[in-house]
Amino acid sequence: MSAGDFLRGLIRGAVIGGYLGFNFVMGKLADLVKALFQLDKEWVTRVTMGMIVLSVIWGILGIIDAFMVRVQEFAWGVAQFLPLTPQEWYASVTLHAIRDLFGFAQQLILAVFIYFTFRMLLIQPRAKWVFNLGFVLFNISFMFFEGPIIITQQQGFDNYFSATGWYYLAPIGIPGYSLYVVSPFWYIAWLLMDAGIYLMTGWYVYHFYLASKGRNEKLPIFLVFGLVVAILMLESYSGEVVTSLWDLLAFYKLVGYNVIADQISFVTLWHGIVYIAWFPAVASLYLLIPTLAGKPLYSEKLARVSAVLYLIFSTGPLGIHHLYMVNLPPEVKVLVEVLTEGIVVPSMMTFFNLFATVKGANIKWNLLAAWTVLSFAGSIYGGVMGISNSVISFNAISHEGYYVVSHFHAMILFSIVPAGFAALYLMLPMMTQRSWYSAKMAWIHFWGYLIGTIMLIVGFSELGISGLIRKEEVYPLSPAFIDGQILATIGSTIADIATTVWLVNVVLTLVKGRVSYGESVSLGEVTNSLVMTFSGDYDIVSNGVIKGFNLVKTELEKIGIAHRVSRQAS
Repeated sequence: MSAGDFLRGLIRGAVIGGYLGFNFVMGKLADLVKALFQLDKEWVTRVTMGMIVLSVIWGILGIIDAFMVRVQEFAWGVAQFLPLTPQEWYASVTLHAIRDLFGFAQQLILAVFIYFTFRMLLIQPRAKWVFNLGFVLFNISFMFFEGPIIITQQQGFDNYFSATGWYYLAPIGIPGYSLYVVSPFWYIAWLLMDAGIYLMTGWYVYHFYLASKGRNEKLPIFLVFGLVVAILMLESYSGEVVTSLWDLLAFYKLVGYNVIADQISFVTLWHGIVYIAWFPAVASLYLLIPTLAGKPLYSEKLARVSAVLYLIFSTGPLGIHHLYMVNLPPEVKVLVEVLTEGIVVPSMMTFFNLFATVKGANIKWNLLAAWTVLSFAGSIYGGVMGISNSVISFNAISHEGYYVVSHFHAMILFSIVPAGFAALYLMLPMMTQRSWYSAKMAWIHFWGYLIGTIMLIVGFSELGISGLIRKEEVYPLSPAFIDGQILATIGSTIADIATTVWLVNVVLTLVKGRVSYGESVSLGEVTNSLVMTFSGDYDIVSNGVIKGFNLVKTELEKIGIAHRVSRQAS
């Protein structure tokens, strides 16, 4: 064989090998996409999985934003170094809220309710194009929120990452009213998101109407809260639509501008978003606790009454308690203060109802129970922190401080997210018919998340009690401030790593999980299977994590003692 023949054969073999390798890789990639989006399943499962995947993507990006905020605060306290510019830092604050509150939380909320609604009501989806259009507009909006589209080189004009704060209290960002001006695509993004929300949510409510035609029995409590959340979305976004449209027209000087009226119109969403995010956690508790206890709910009537009261006491105008410092009539502020505290009534009814349901039940400790207990206890903890903010005198001191940051992160991370994880641990096997890939990874996720979140909330609380103003990039180098920022940063890192373990477990489950269920698997069947699966590895994982937690606790105590000694010496 000549050298030329050898070389030609070598090239031919390389081409064939490359072609086969390319086909192999593309085949594996196609299998991964098929598994991720459940493309072999019926329409409801496909769209639900699509919403979950995109919500996780936006959630990861939002977590990265939050981590960059933590890095900036940590670096300043430890080394008086700022790795980000002020605009990048504040834009990270803004995009963290936008991506995690809306792209992640609200999309995941709708996904959970849509999936269980069609499973429980046994109805077929109609007018799918309405939902599909809303889904596309909603997710496109986040690309407009962050640019990059160059509009002008005018000084003070922000073409890229907006640094307004997610609620952009008027008149920030409007030319002629503010020295800092954002791209008009910021307001267009809000309007696109509004359109997506109204199309998807309106489509969802429409199917309750269709189901009511041939249905005589009452809605399950979980779906009652699904309907309440949908109505609250439609109501809360109404003021925000007015605000965004008004701001966009004012941006081009087509209409006049009233700053206080603009703030009041937006506050319907500012207030409503809290309950839009929390009520699904309450709904999940109403679903999970009776299922785990193997008992019916103590009082369905009490649950239905509490759902109606929740809707009444979470209406948009009560968001004025975020505007106590605005020049409004004192009588309005006092009325809002009283009505805001009314949320305690349905909350106490709910906690009593759920506690009475589980009382006397023999529940084997398992992962679902762990997430459910955390959500139940976290709702009480975060709620107690929050109710004090309704008091005008206390709110005047705390509203712009880290105490409020600690409160709403406690509600989100101790109550809302744990309930969401519990629901996802149930939903994914029902949707995919696959068992979770690793029980150990699931327990690592729980304990890592719990420890990290405790450290984060304690750190924020220390900053709030010490008097630090929120969104203060460069803070006084006081030991209390430094300790709080370090603790919060380490905690958020631990929680993020634990959540990454969960994400890996999700992907491995979709690709390699054992097929264990049929297409018509019931909630009770999956629950019983998960209880057995997630009980066996508890002792091994939890003992190791508890030892690690005790080690961290000891080191933090040493830091506290060292600081007290240094203060006494000075």
